[in-house]
Amino acid sequence: MDHPWHHGLWFTIKYVDEVNFWEELEPFGTLELSSSSLEGPTEVHEIAWRTPTGEVVLHERLEVTPLELEGAVGVSLGISLLACRDLVLDRTPYTTWGGYGGLTFRGRGDLVDTVLTTPTTGSTELLRGERARWCALSGTIEGAPVGIVLAEHPTNGPLGVPWYASTRSATYGDDGWSNFCNAAILWDGPQTLAEGASLELSYLVASFDGPANHAQLATWAEGWAR
Repeated sequence: MDHPWHHGLWFTIKYVDEVNFWEELEPFGTLELSSSSLEGPTEVHEIAWRTPTGEVVLHERLEVTPLELEGAVGVSLGISLLACRDLVLDRTPYTTWGGYGGLTFRGRGDLVDTVLTTPTTGSTELLRGERARWCALSGTIEGAPVGIVLAEHPTNGPLGVPWYASTRSATYGDDGWSNFCNAAILWDGPQTLAEGASLELSYLVASFDGPANHAQLATWAEGWAR
């Protein structure tokens, strides 16, 4: 209820030419589904990014493909953003908050005792721009261990994406669980996209029931990316 534009698992960018496509506060840009189809096992969704004035500034092609993972339920997400004109993709720069945009997960309120895990940080409660190929959020629901892994493919970039993530945060109430995890593709600054050019991104999302140690998380995330 604190952030109704947090849609569980979603992808958007904070600003496209200064139009807000993140927070659903008037006036804001919208992502409109144009068509859906099946290409073998892959779901293909065509999505128009429309400004409040009605202009389509981006055409998105989202490909969702199920993956066979031992002990987890996974999909790969292929995201292609085609610019309809010269654009600047941007975010709110990080101060005490900010930097976010891109693939994001926000966990339900009864997901508790959560921790974040990356290949470089081990387990932590907070990530502010640390680069890694993957990040897992794990905790319990009604005492049962559960979790999710977000991973990027190396073709997204050579260094690993900066992560903006928290298990607990004053933004969501000191006694609450924020359960927020974002692969912050614009953390370091805005990105220009020329008319007719595309931004191509590929991710793994895998959810699991039961405990998962660091080695298991790495197997799911890094095995997919090979």
